[in-house]
Amino acid sequence: MKLNRRMFVGAGMAAAASLSAPMVMGAARPRVVVIGGGAGGATAARYIAKGSKGAIDVTLVEPTRTYYTCFFSNLYIGGFRDFASIGHSYGKLAAEYGINVVHDWAIGVDRDAKTVTLAGGSMLPYDKLILSPGIDFRKGAVQGWDISSQNKMPHAYKAGSQTQLLKAQIDAMPQGGTYAMIAPPNPFRCPPGPYERISMVAHTLKQNNPTAKILIIDPKPKFSKQALFTEGWDKHYPDMIEVIGPDFGGKDASVDPEAMTVTIDGEVTKVDVCNVIPAMKAGKIADIAGVTNDKGWAPVNAHDMSSKTDENVYVLGDSSQQGDMPKSGFSANSQAKVCANAVRGALTGSKVFPARFSNTCWSLIENDDGIKVGASYEATDEKIKKTSGFISQVGEDAGTRKATYEESVGWYNGITSDMFG
Repeated sequence: MKLNRRMFVGAGMAAAASLSAPMVMGAARPRVVVIGGGAGGATAARYIAKGSKGAIDVTLVEPTRTYYTCFFSNLYIGGFRDFASIGHSYGKLAAEYGINVVHDWAIGVDRDAKTVTLAGGSMLPYDKLILSPGIDFRKGAVQGWDISSQNKMPHAYKAGSQTQLLKAQIDAMPQGGTYAMIAPPNPFRCPPGPYERISMVAHTLKQNNPTAKILIIDPKPKFSKQALFTEGWDKHYPDMIEVIGPDFGGKDASVDPEAMTVTIDGEVTKVDVCNVIPAMKAGKIADIAGVTNDKGWAPVNAHDMSSKTDENVYVLGDSSQQGDMPKSGFSANSQAKVCANAVRGALTGSKVFPARFSNTCWSLIENDDGIKVGASYEATDEKIKKTSGFISQVGEDAGTRKATYEESVGWYNGITSDMFG
């Protein structure tokens, strides 16, 4: 069954319609500030603004005017999409939903005064604050690499110019050259993402540089959809991809961006492209707001995504520590709808429904060879708990795999409409 926009947003929009509350004329509107305009933040802002029908003043703070989705950015690297197709603007959120979209960096949060400070000097008061800033990288996670090295050894795990840079480097590789990826430790954004990227790099090299080699240096003993990816790589890209796990030096590899080398278990390897994806933590503003723990993530209450530190602050998506859900665009979008429902209820008295969540992560291995994994979840007092799941099977027929890829395209169209209107 193909996923389409109507199916994707229908349940959420029906709920939004039933949750709206009349605006009290003459009364000051409650204020919601949302920091981060991705799958979590943009969705939450849109659902709160639309569902409250003007009863809540919504401000969305996002530094970029065009948001490039990390999900589907691998397909740009593989040549299946052009760069413009993963870019989205905030015009409809402002024009159609009355959201005050502010393109600036949030640099401070005063939870006592309930204010957000922007880099430009403005201060935004709030009644409820929603943080959805995505991820940042842990310093020193990969020996020899820091953020100043990202132009020589790109991470491309925040979509945009980094994605373009990595693709340009791959396209410029010499014949028979070597592409290396330093994969991240758990937990990290989009568990299948690095391995879909390997597939897309292999797809490009197979066409233009068939004698090139790919090294995956991985600190983890296993990874998401491993059997499915391995089957696909053996089928489509035989003898091109080598995985070096923790038992063979993958855990403590180091890099030298100036020399373009990777050192694995004492052995120095010259590479032509090195994609370093470091260990991750919550986006910086979550730490500034004081809602992160010693592991760098922001613990939340599963029923409404509110911070366990402050009931007036909510944390969505990659930055949150919520339980069983993976860090993905689908997860952030699902969590945003639960959060929007709760925030509207708290500020306008509209009905709040029990929290339910879902996620699916699709990956493309080769032309029309799509795979997926997903699950449904419920809120408990301890965490977001997985209740059921599914995954593509090894050995599936070509028709099933093609349908899975087509389903992913339908989902992308649906979620971006759900985020940006």
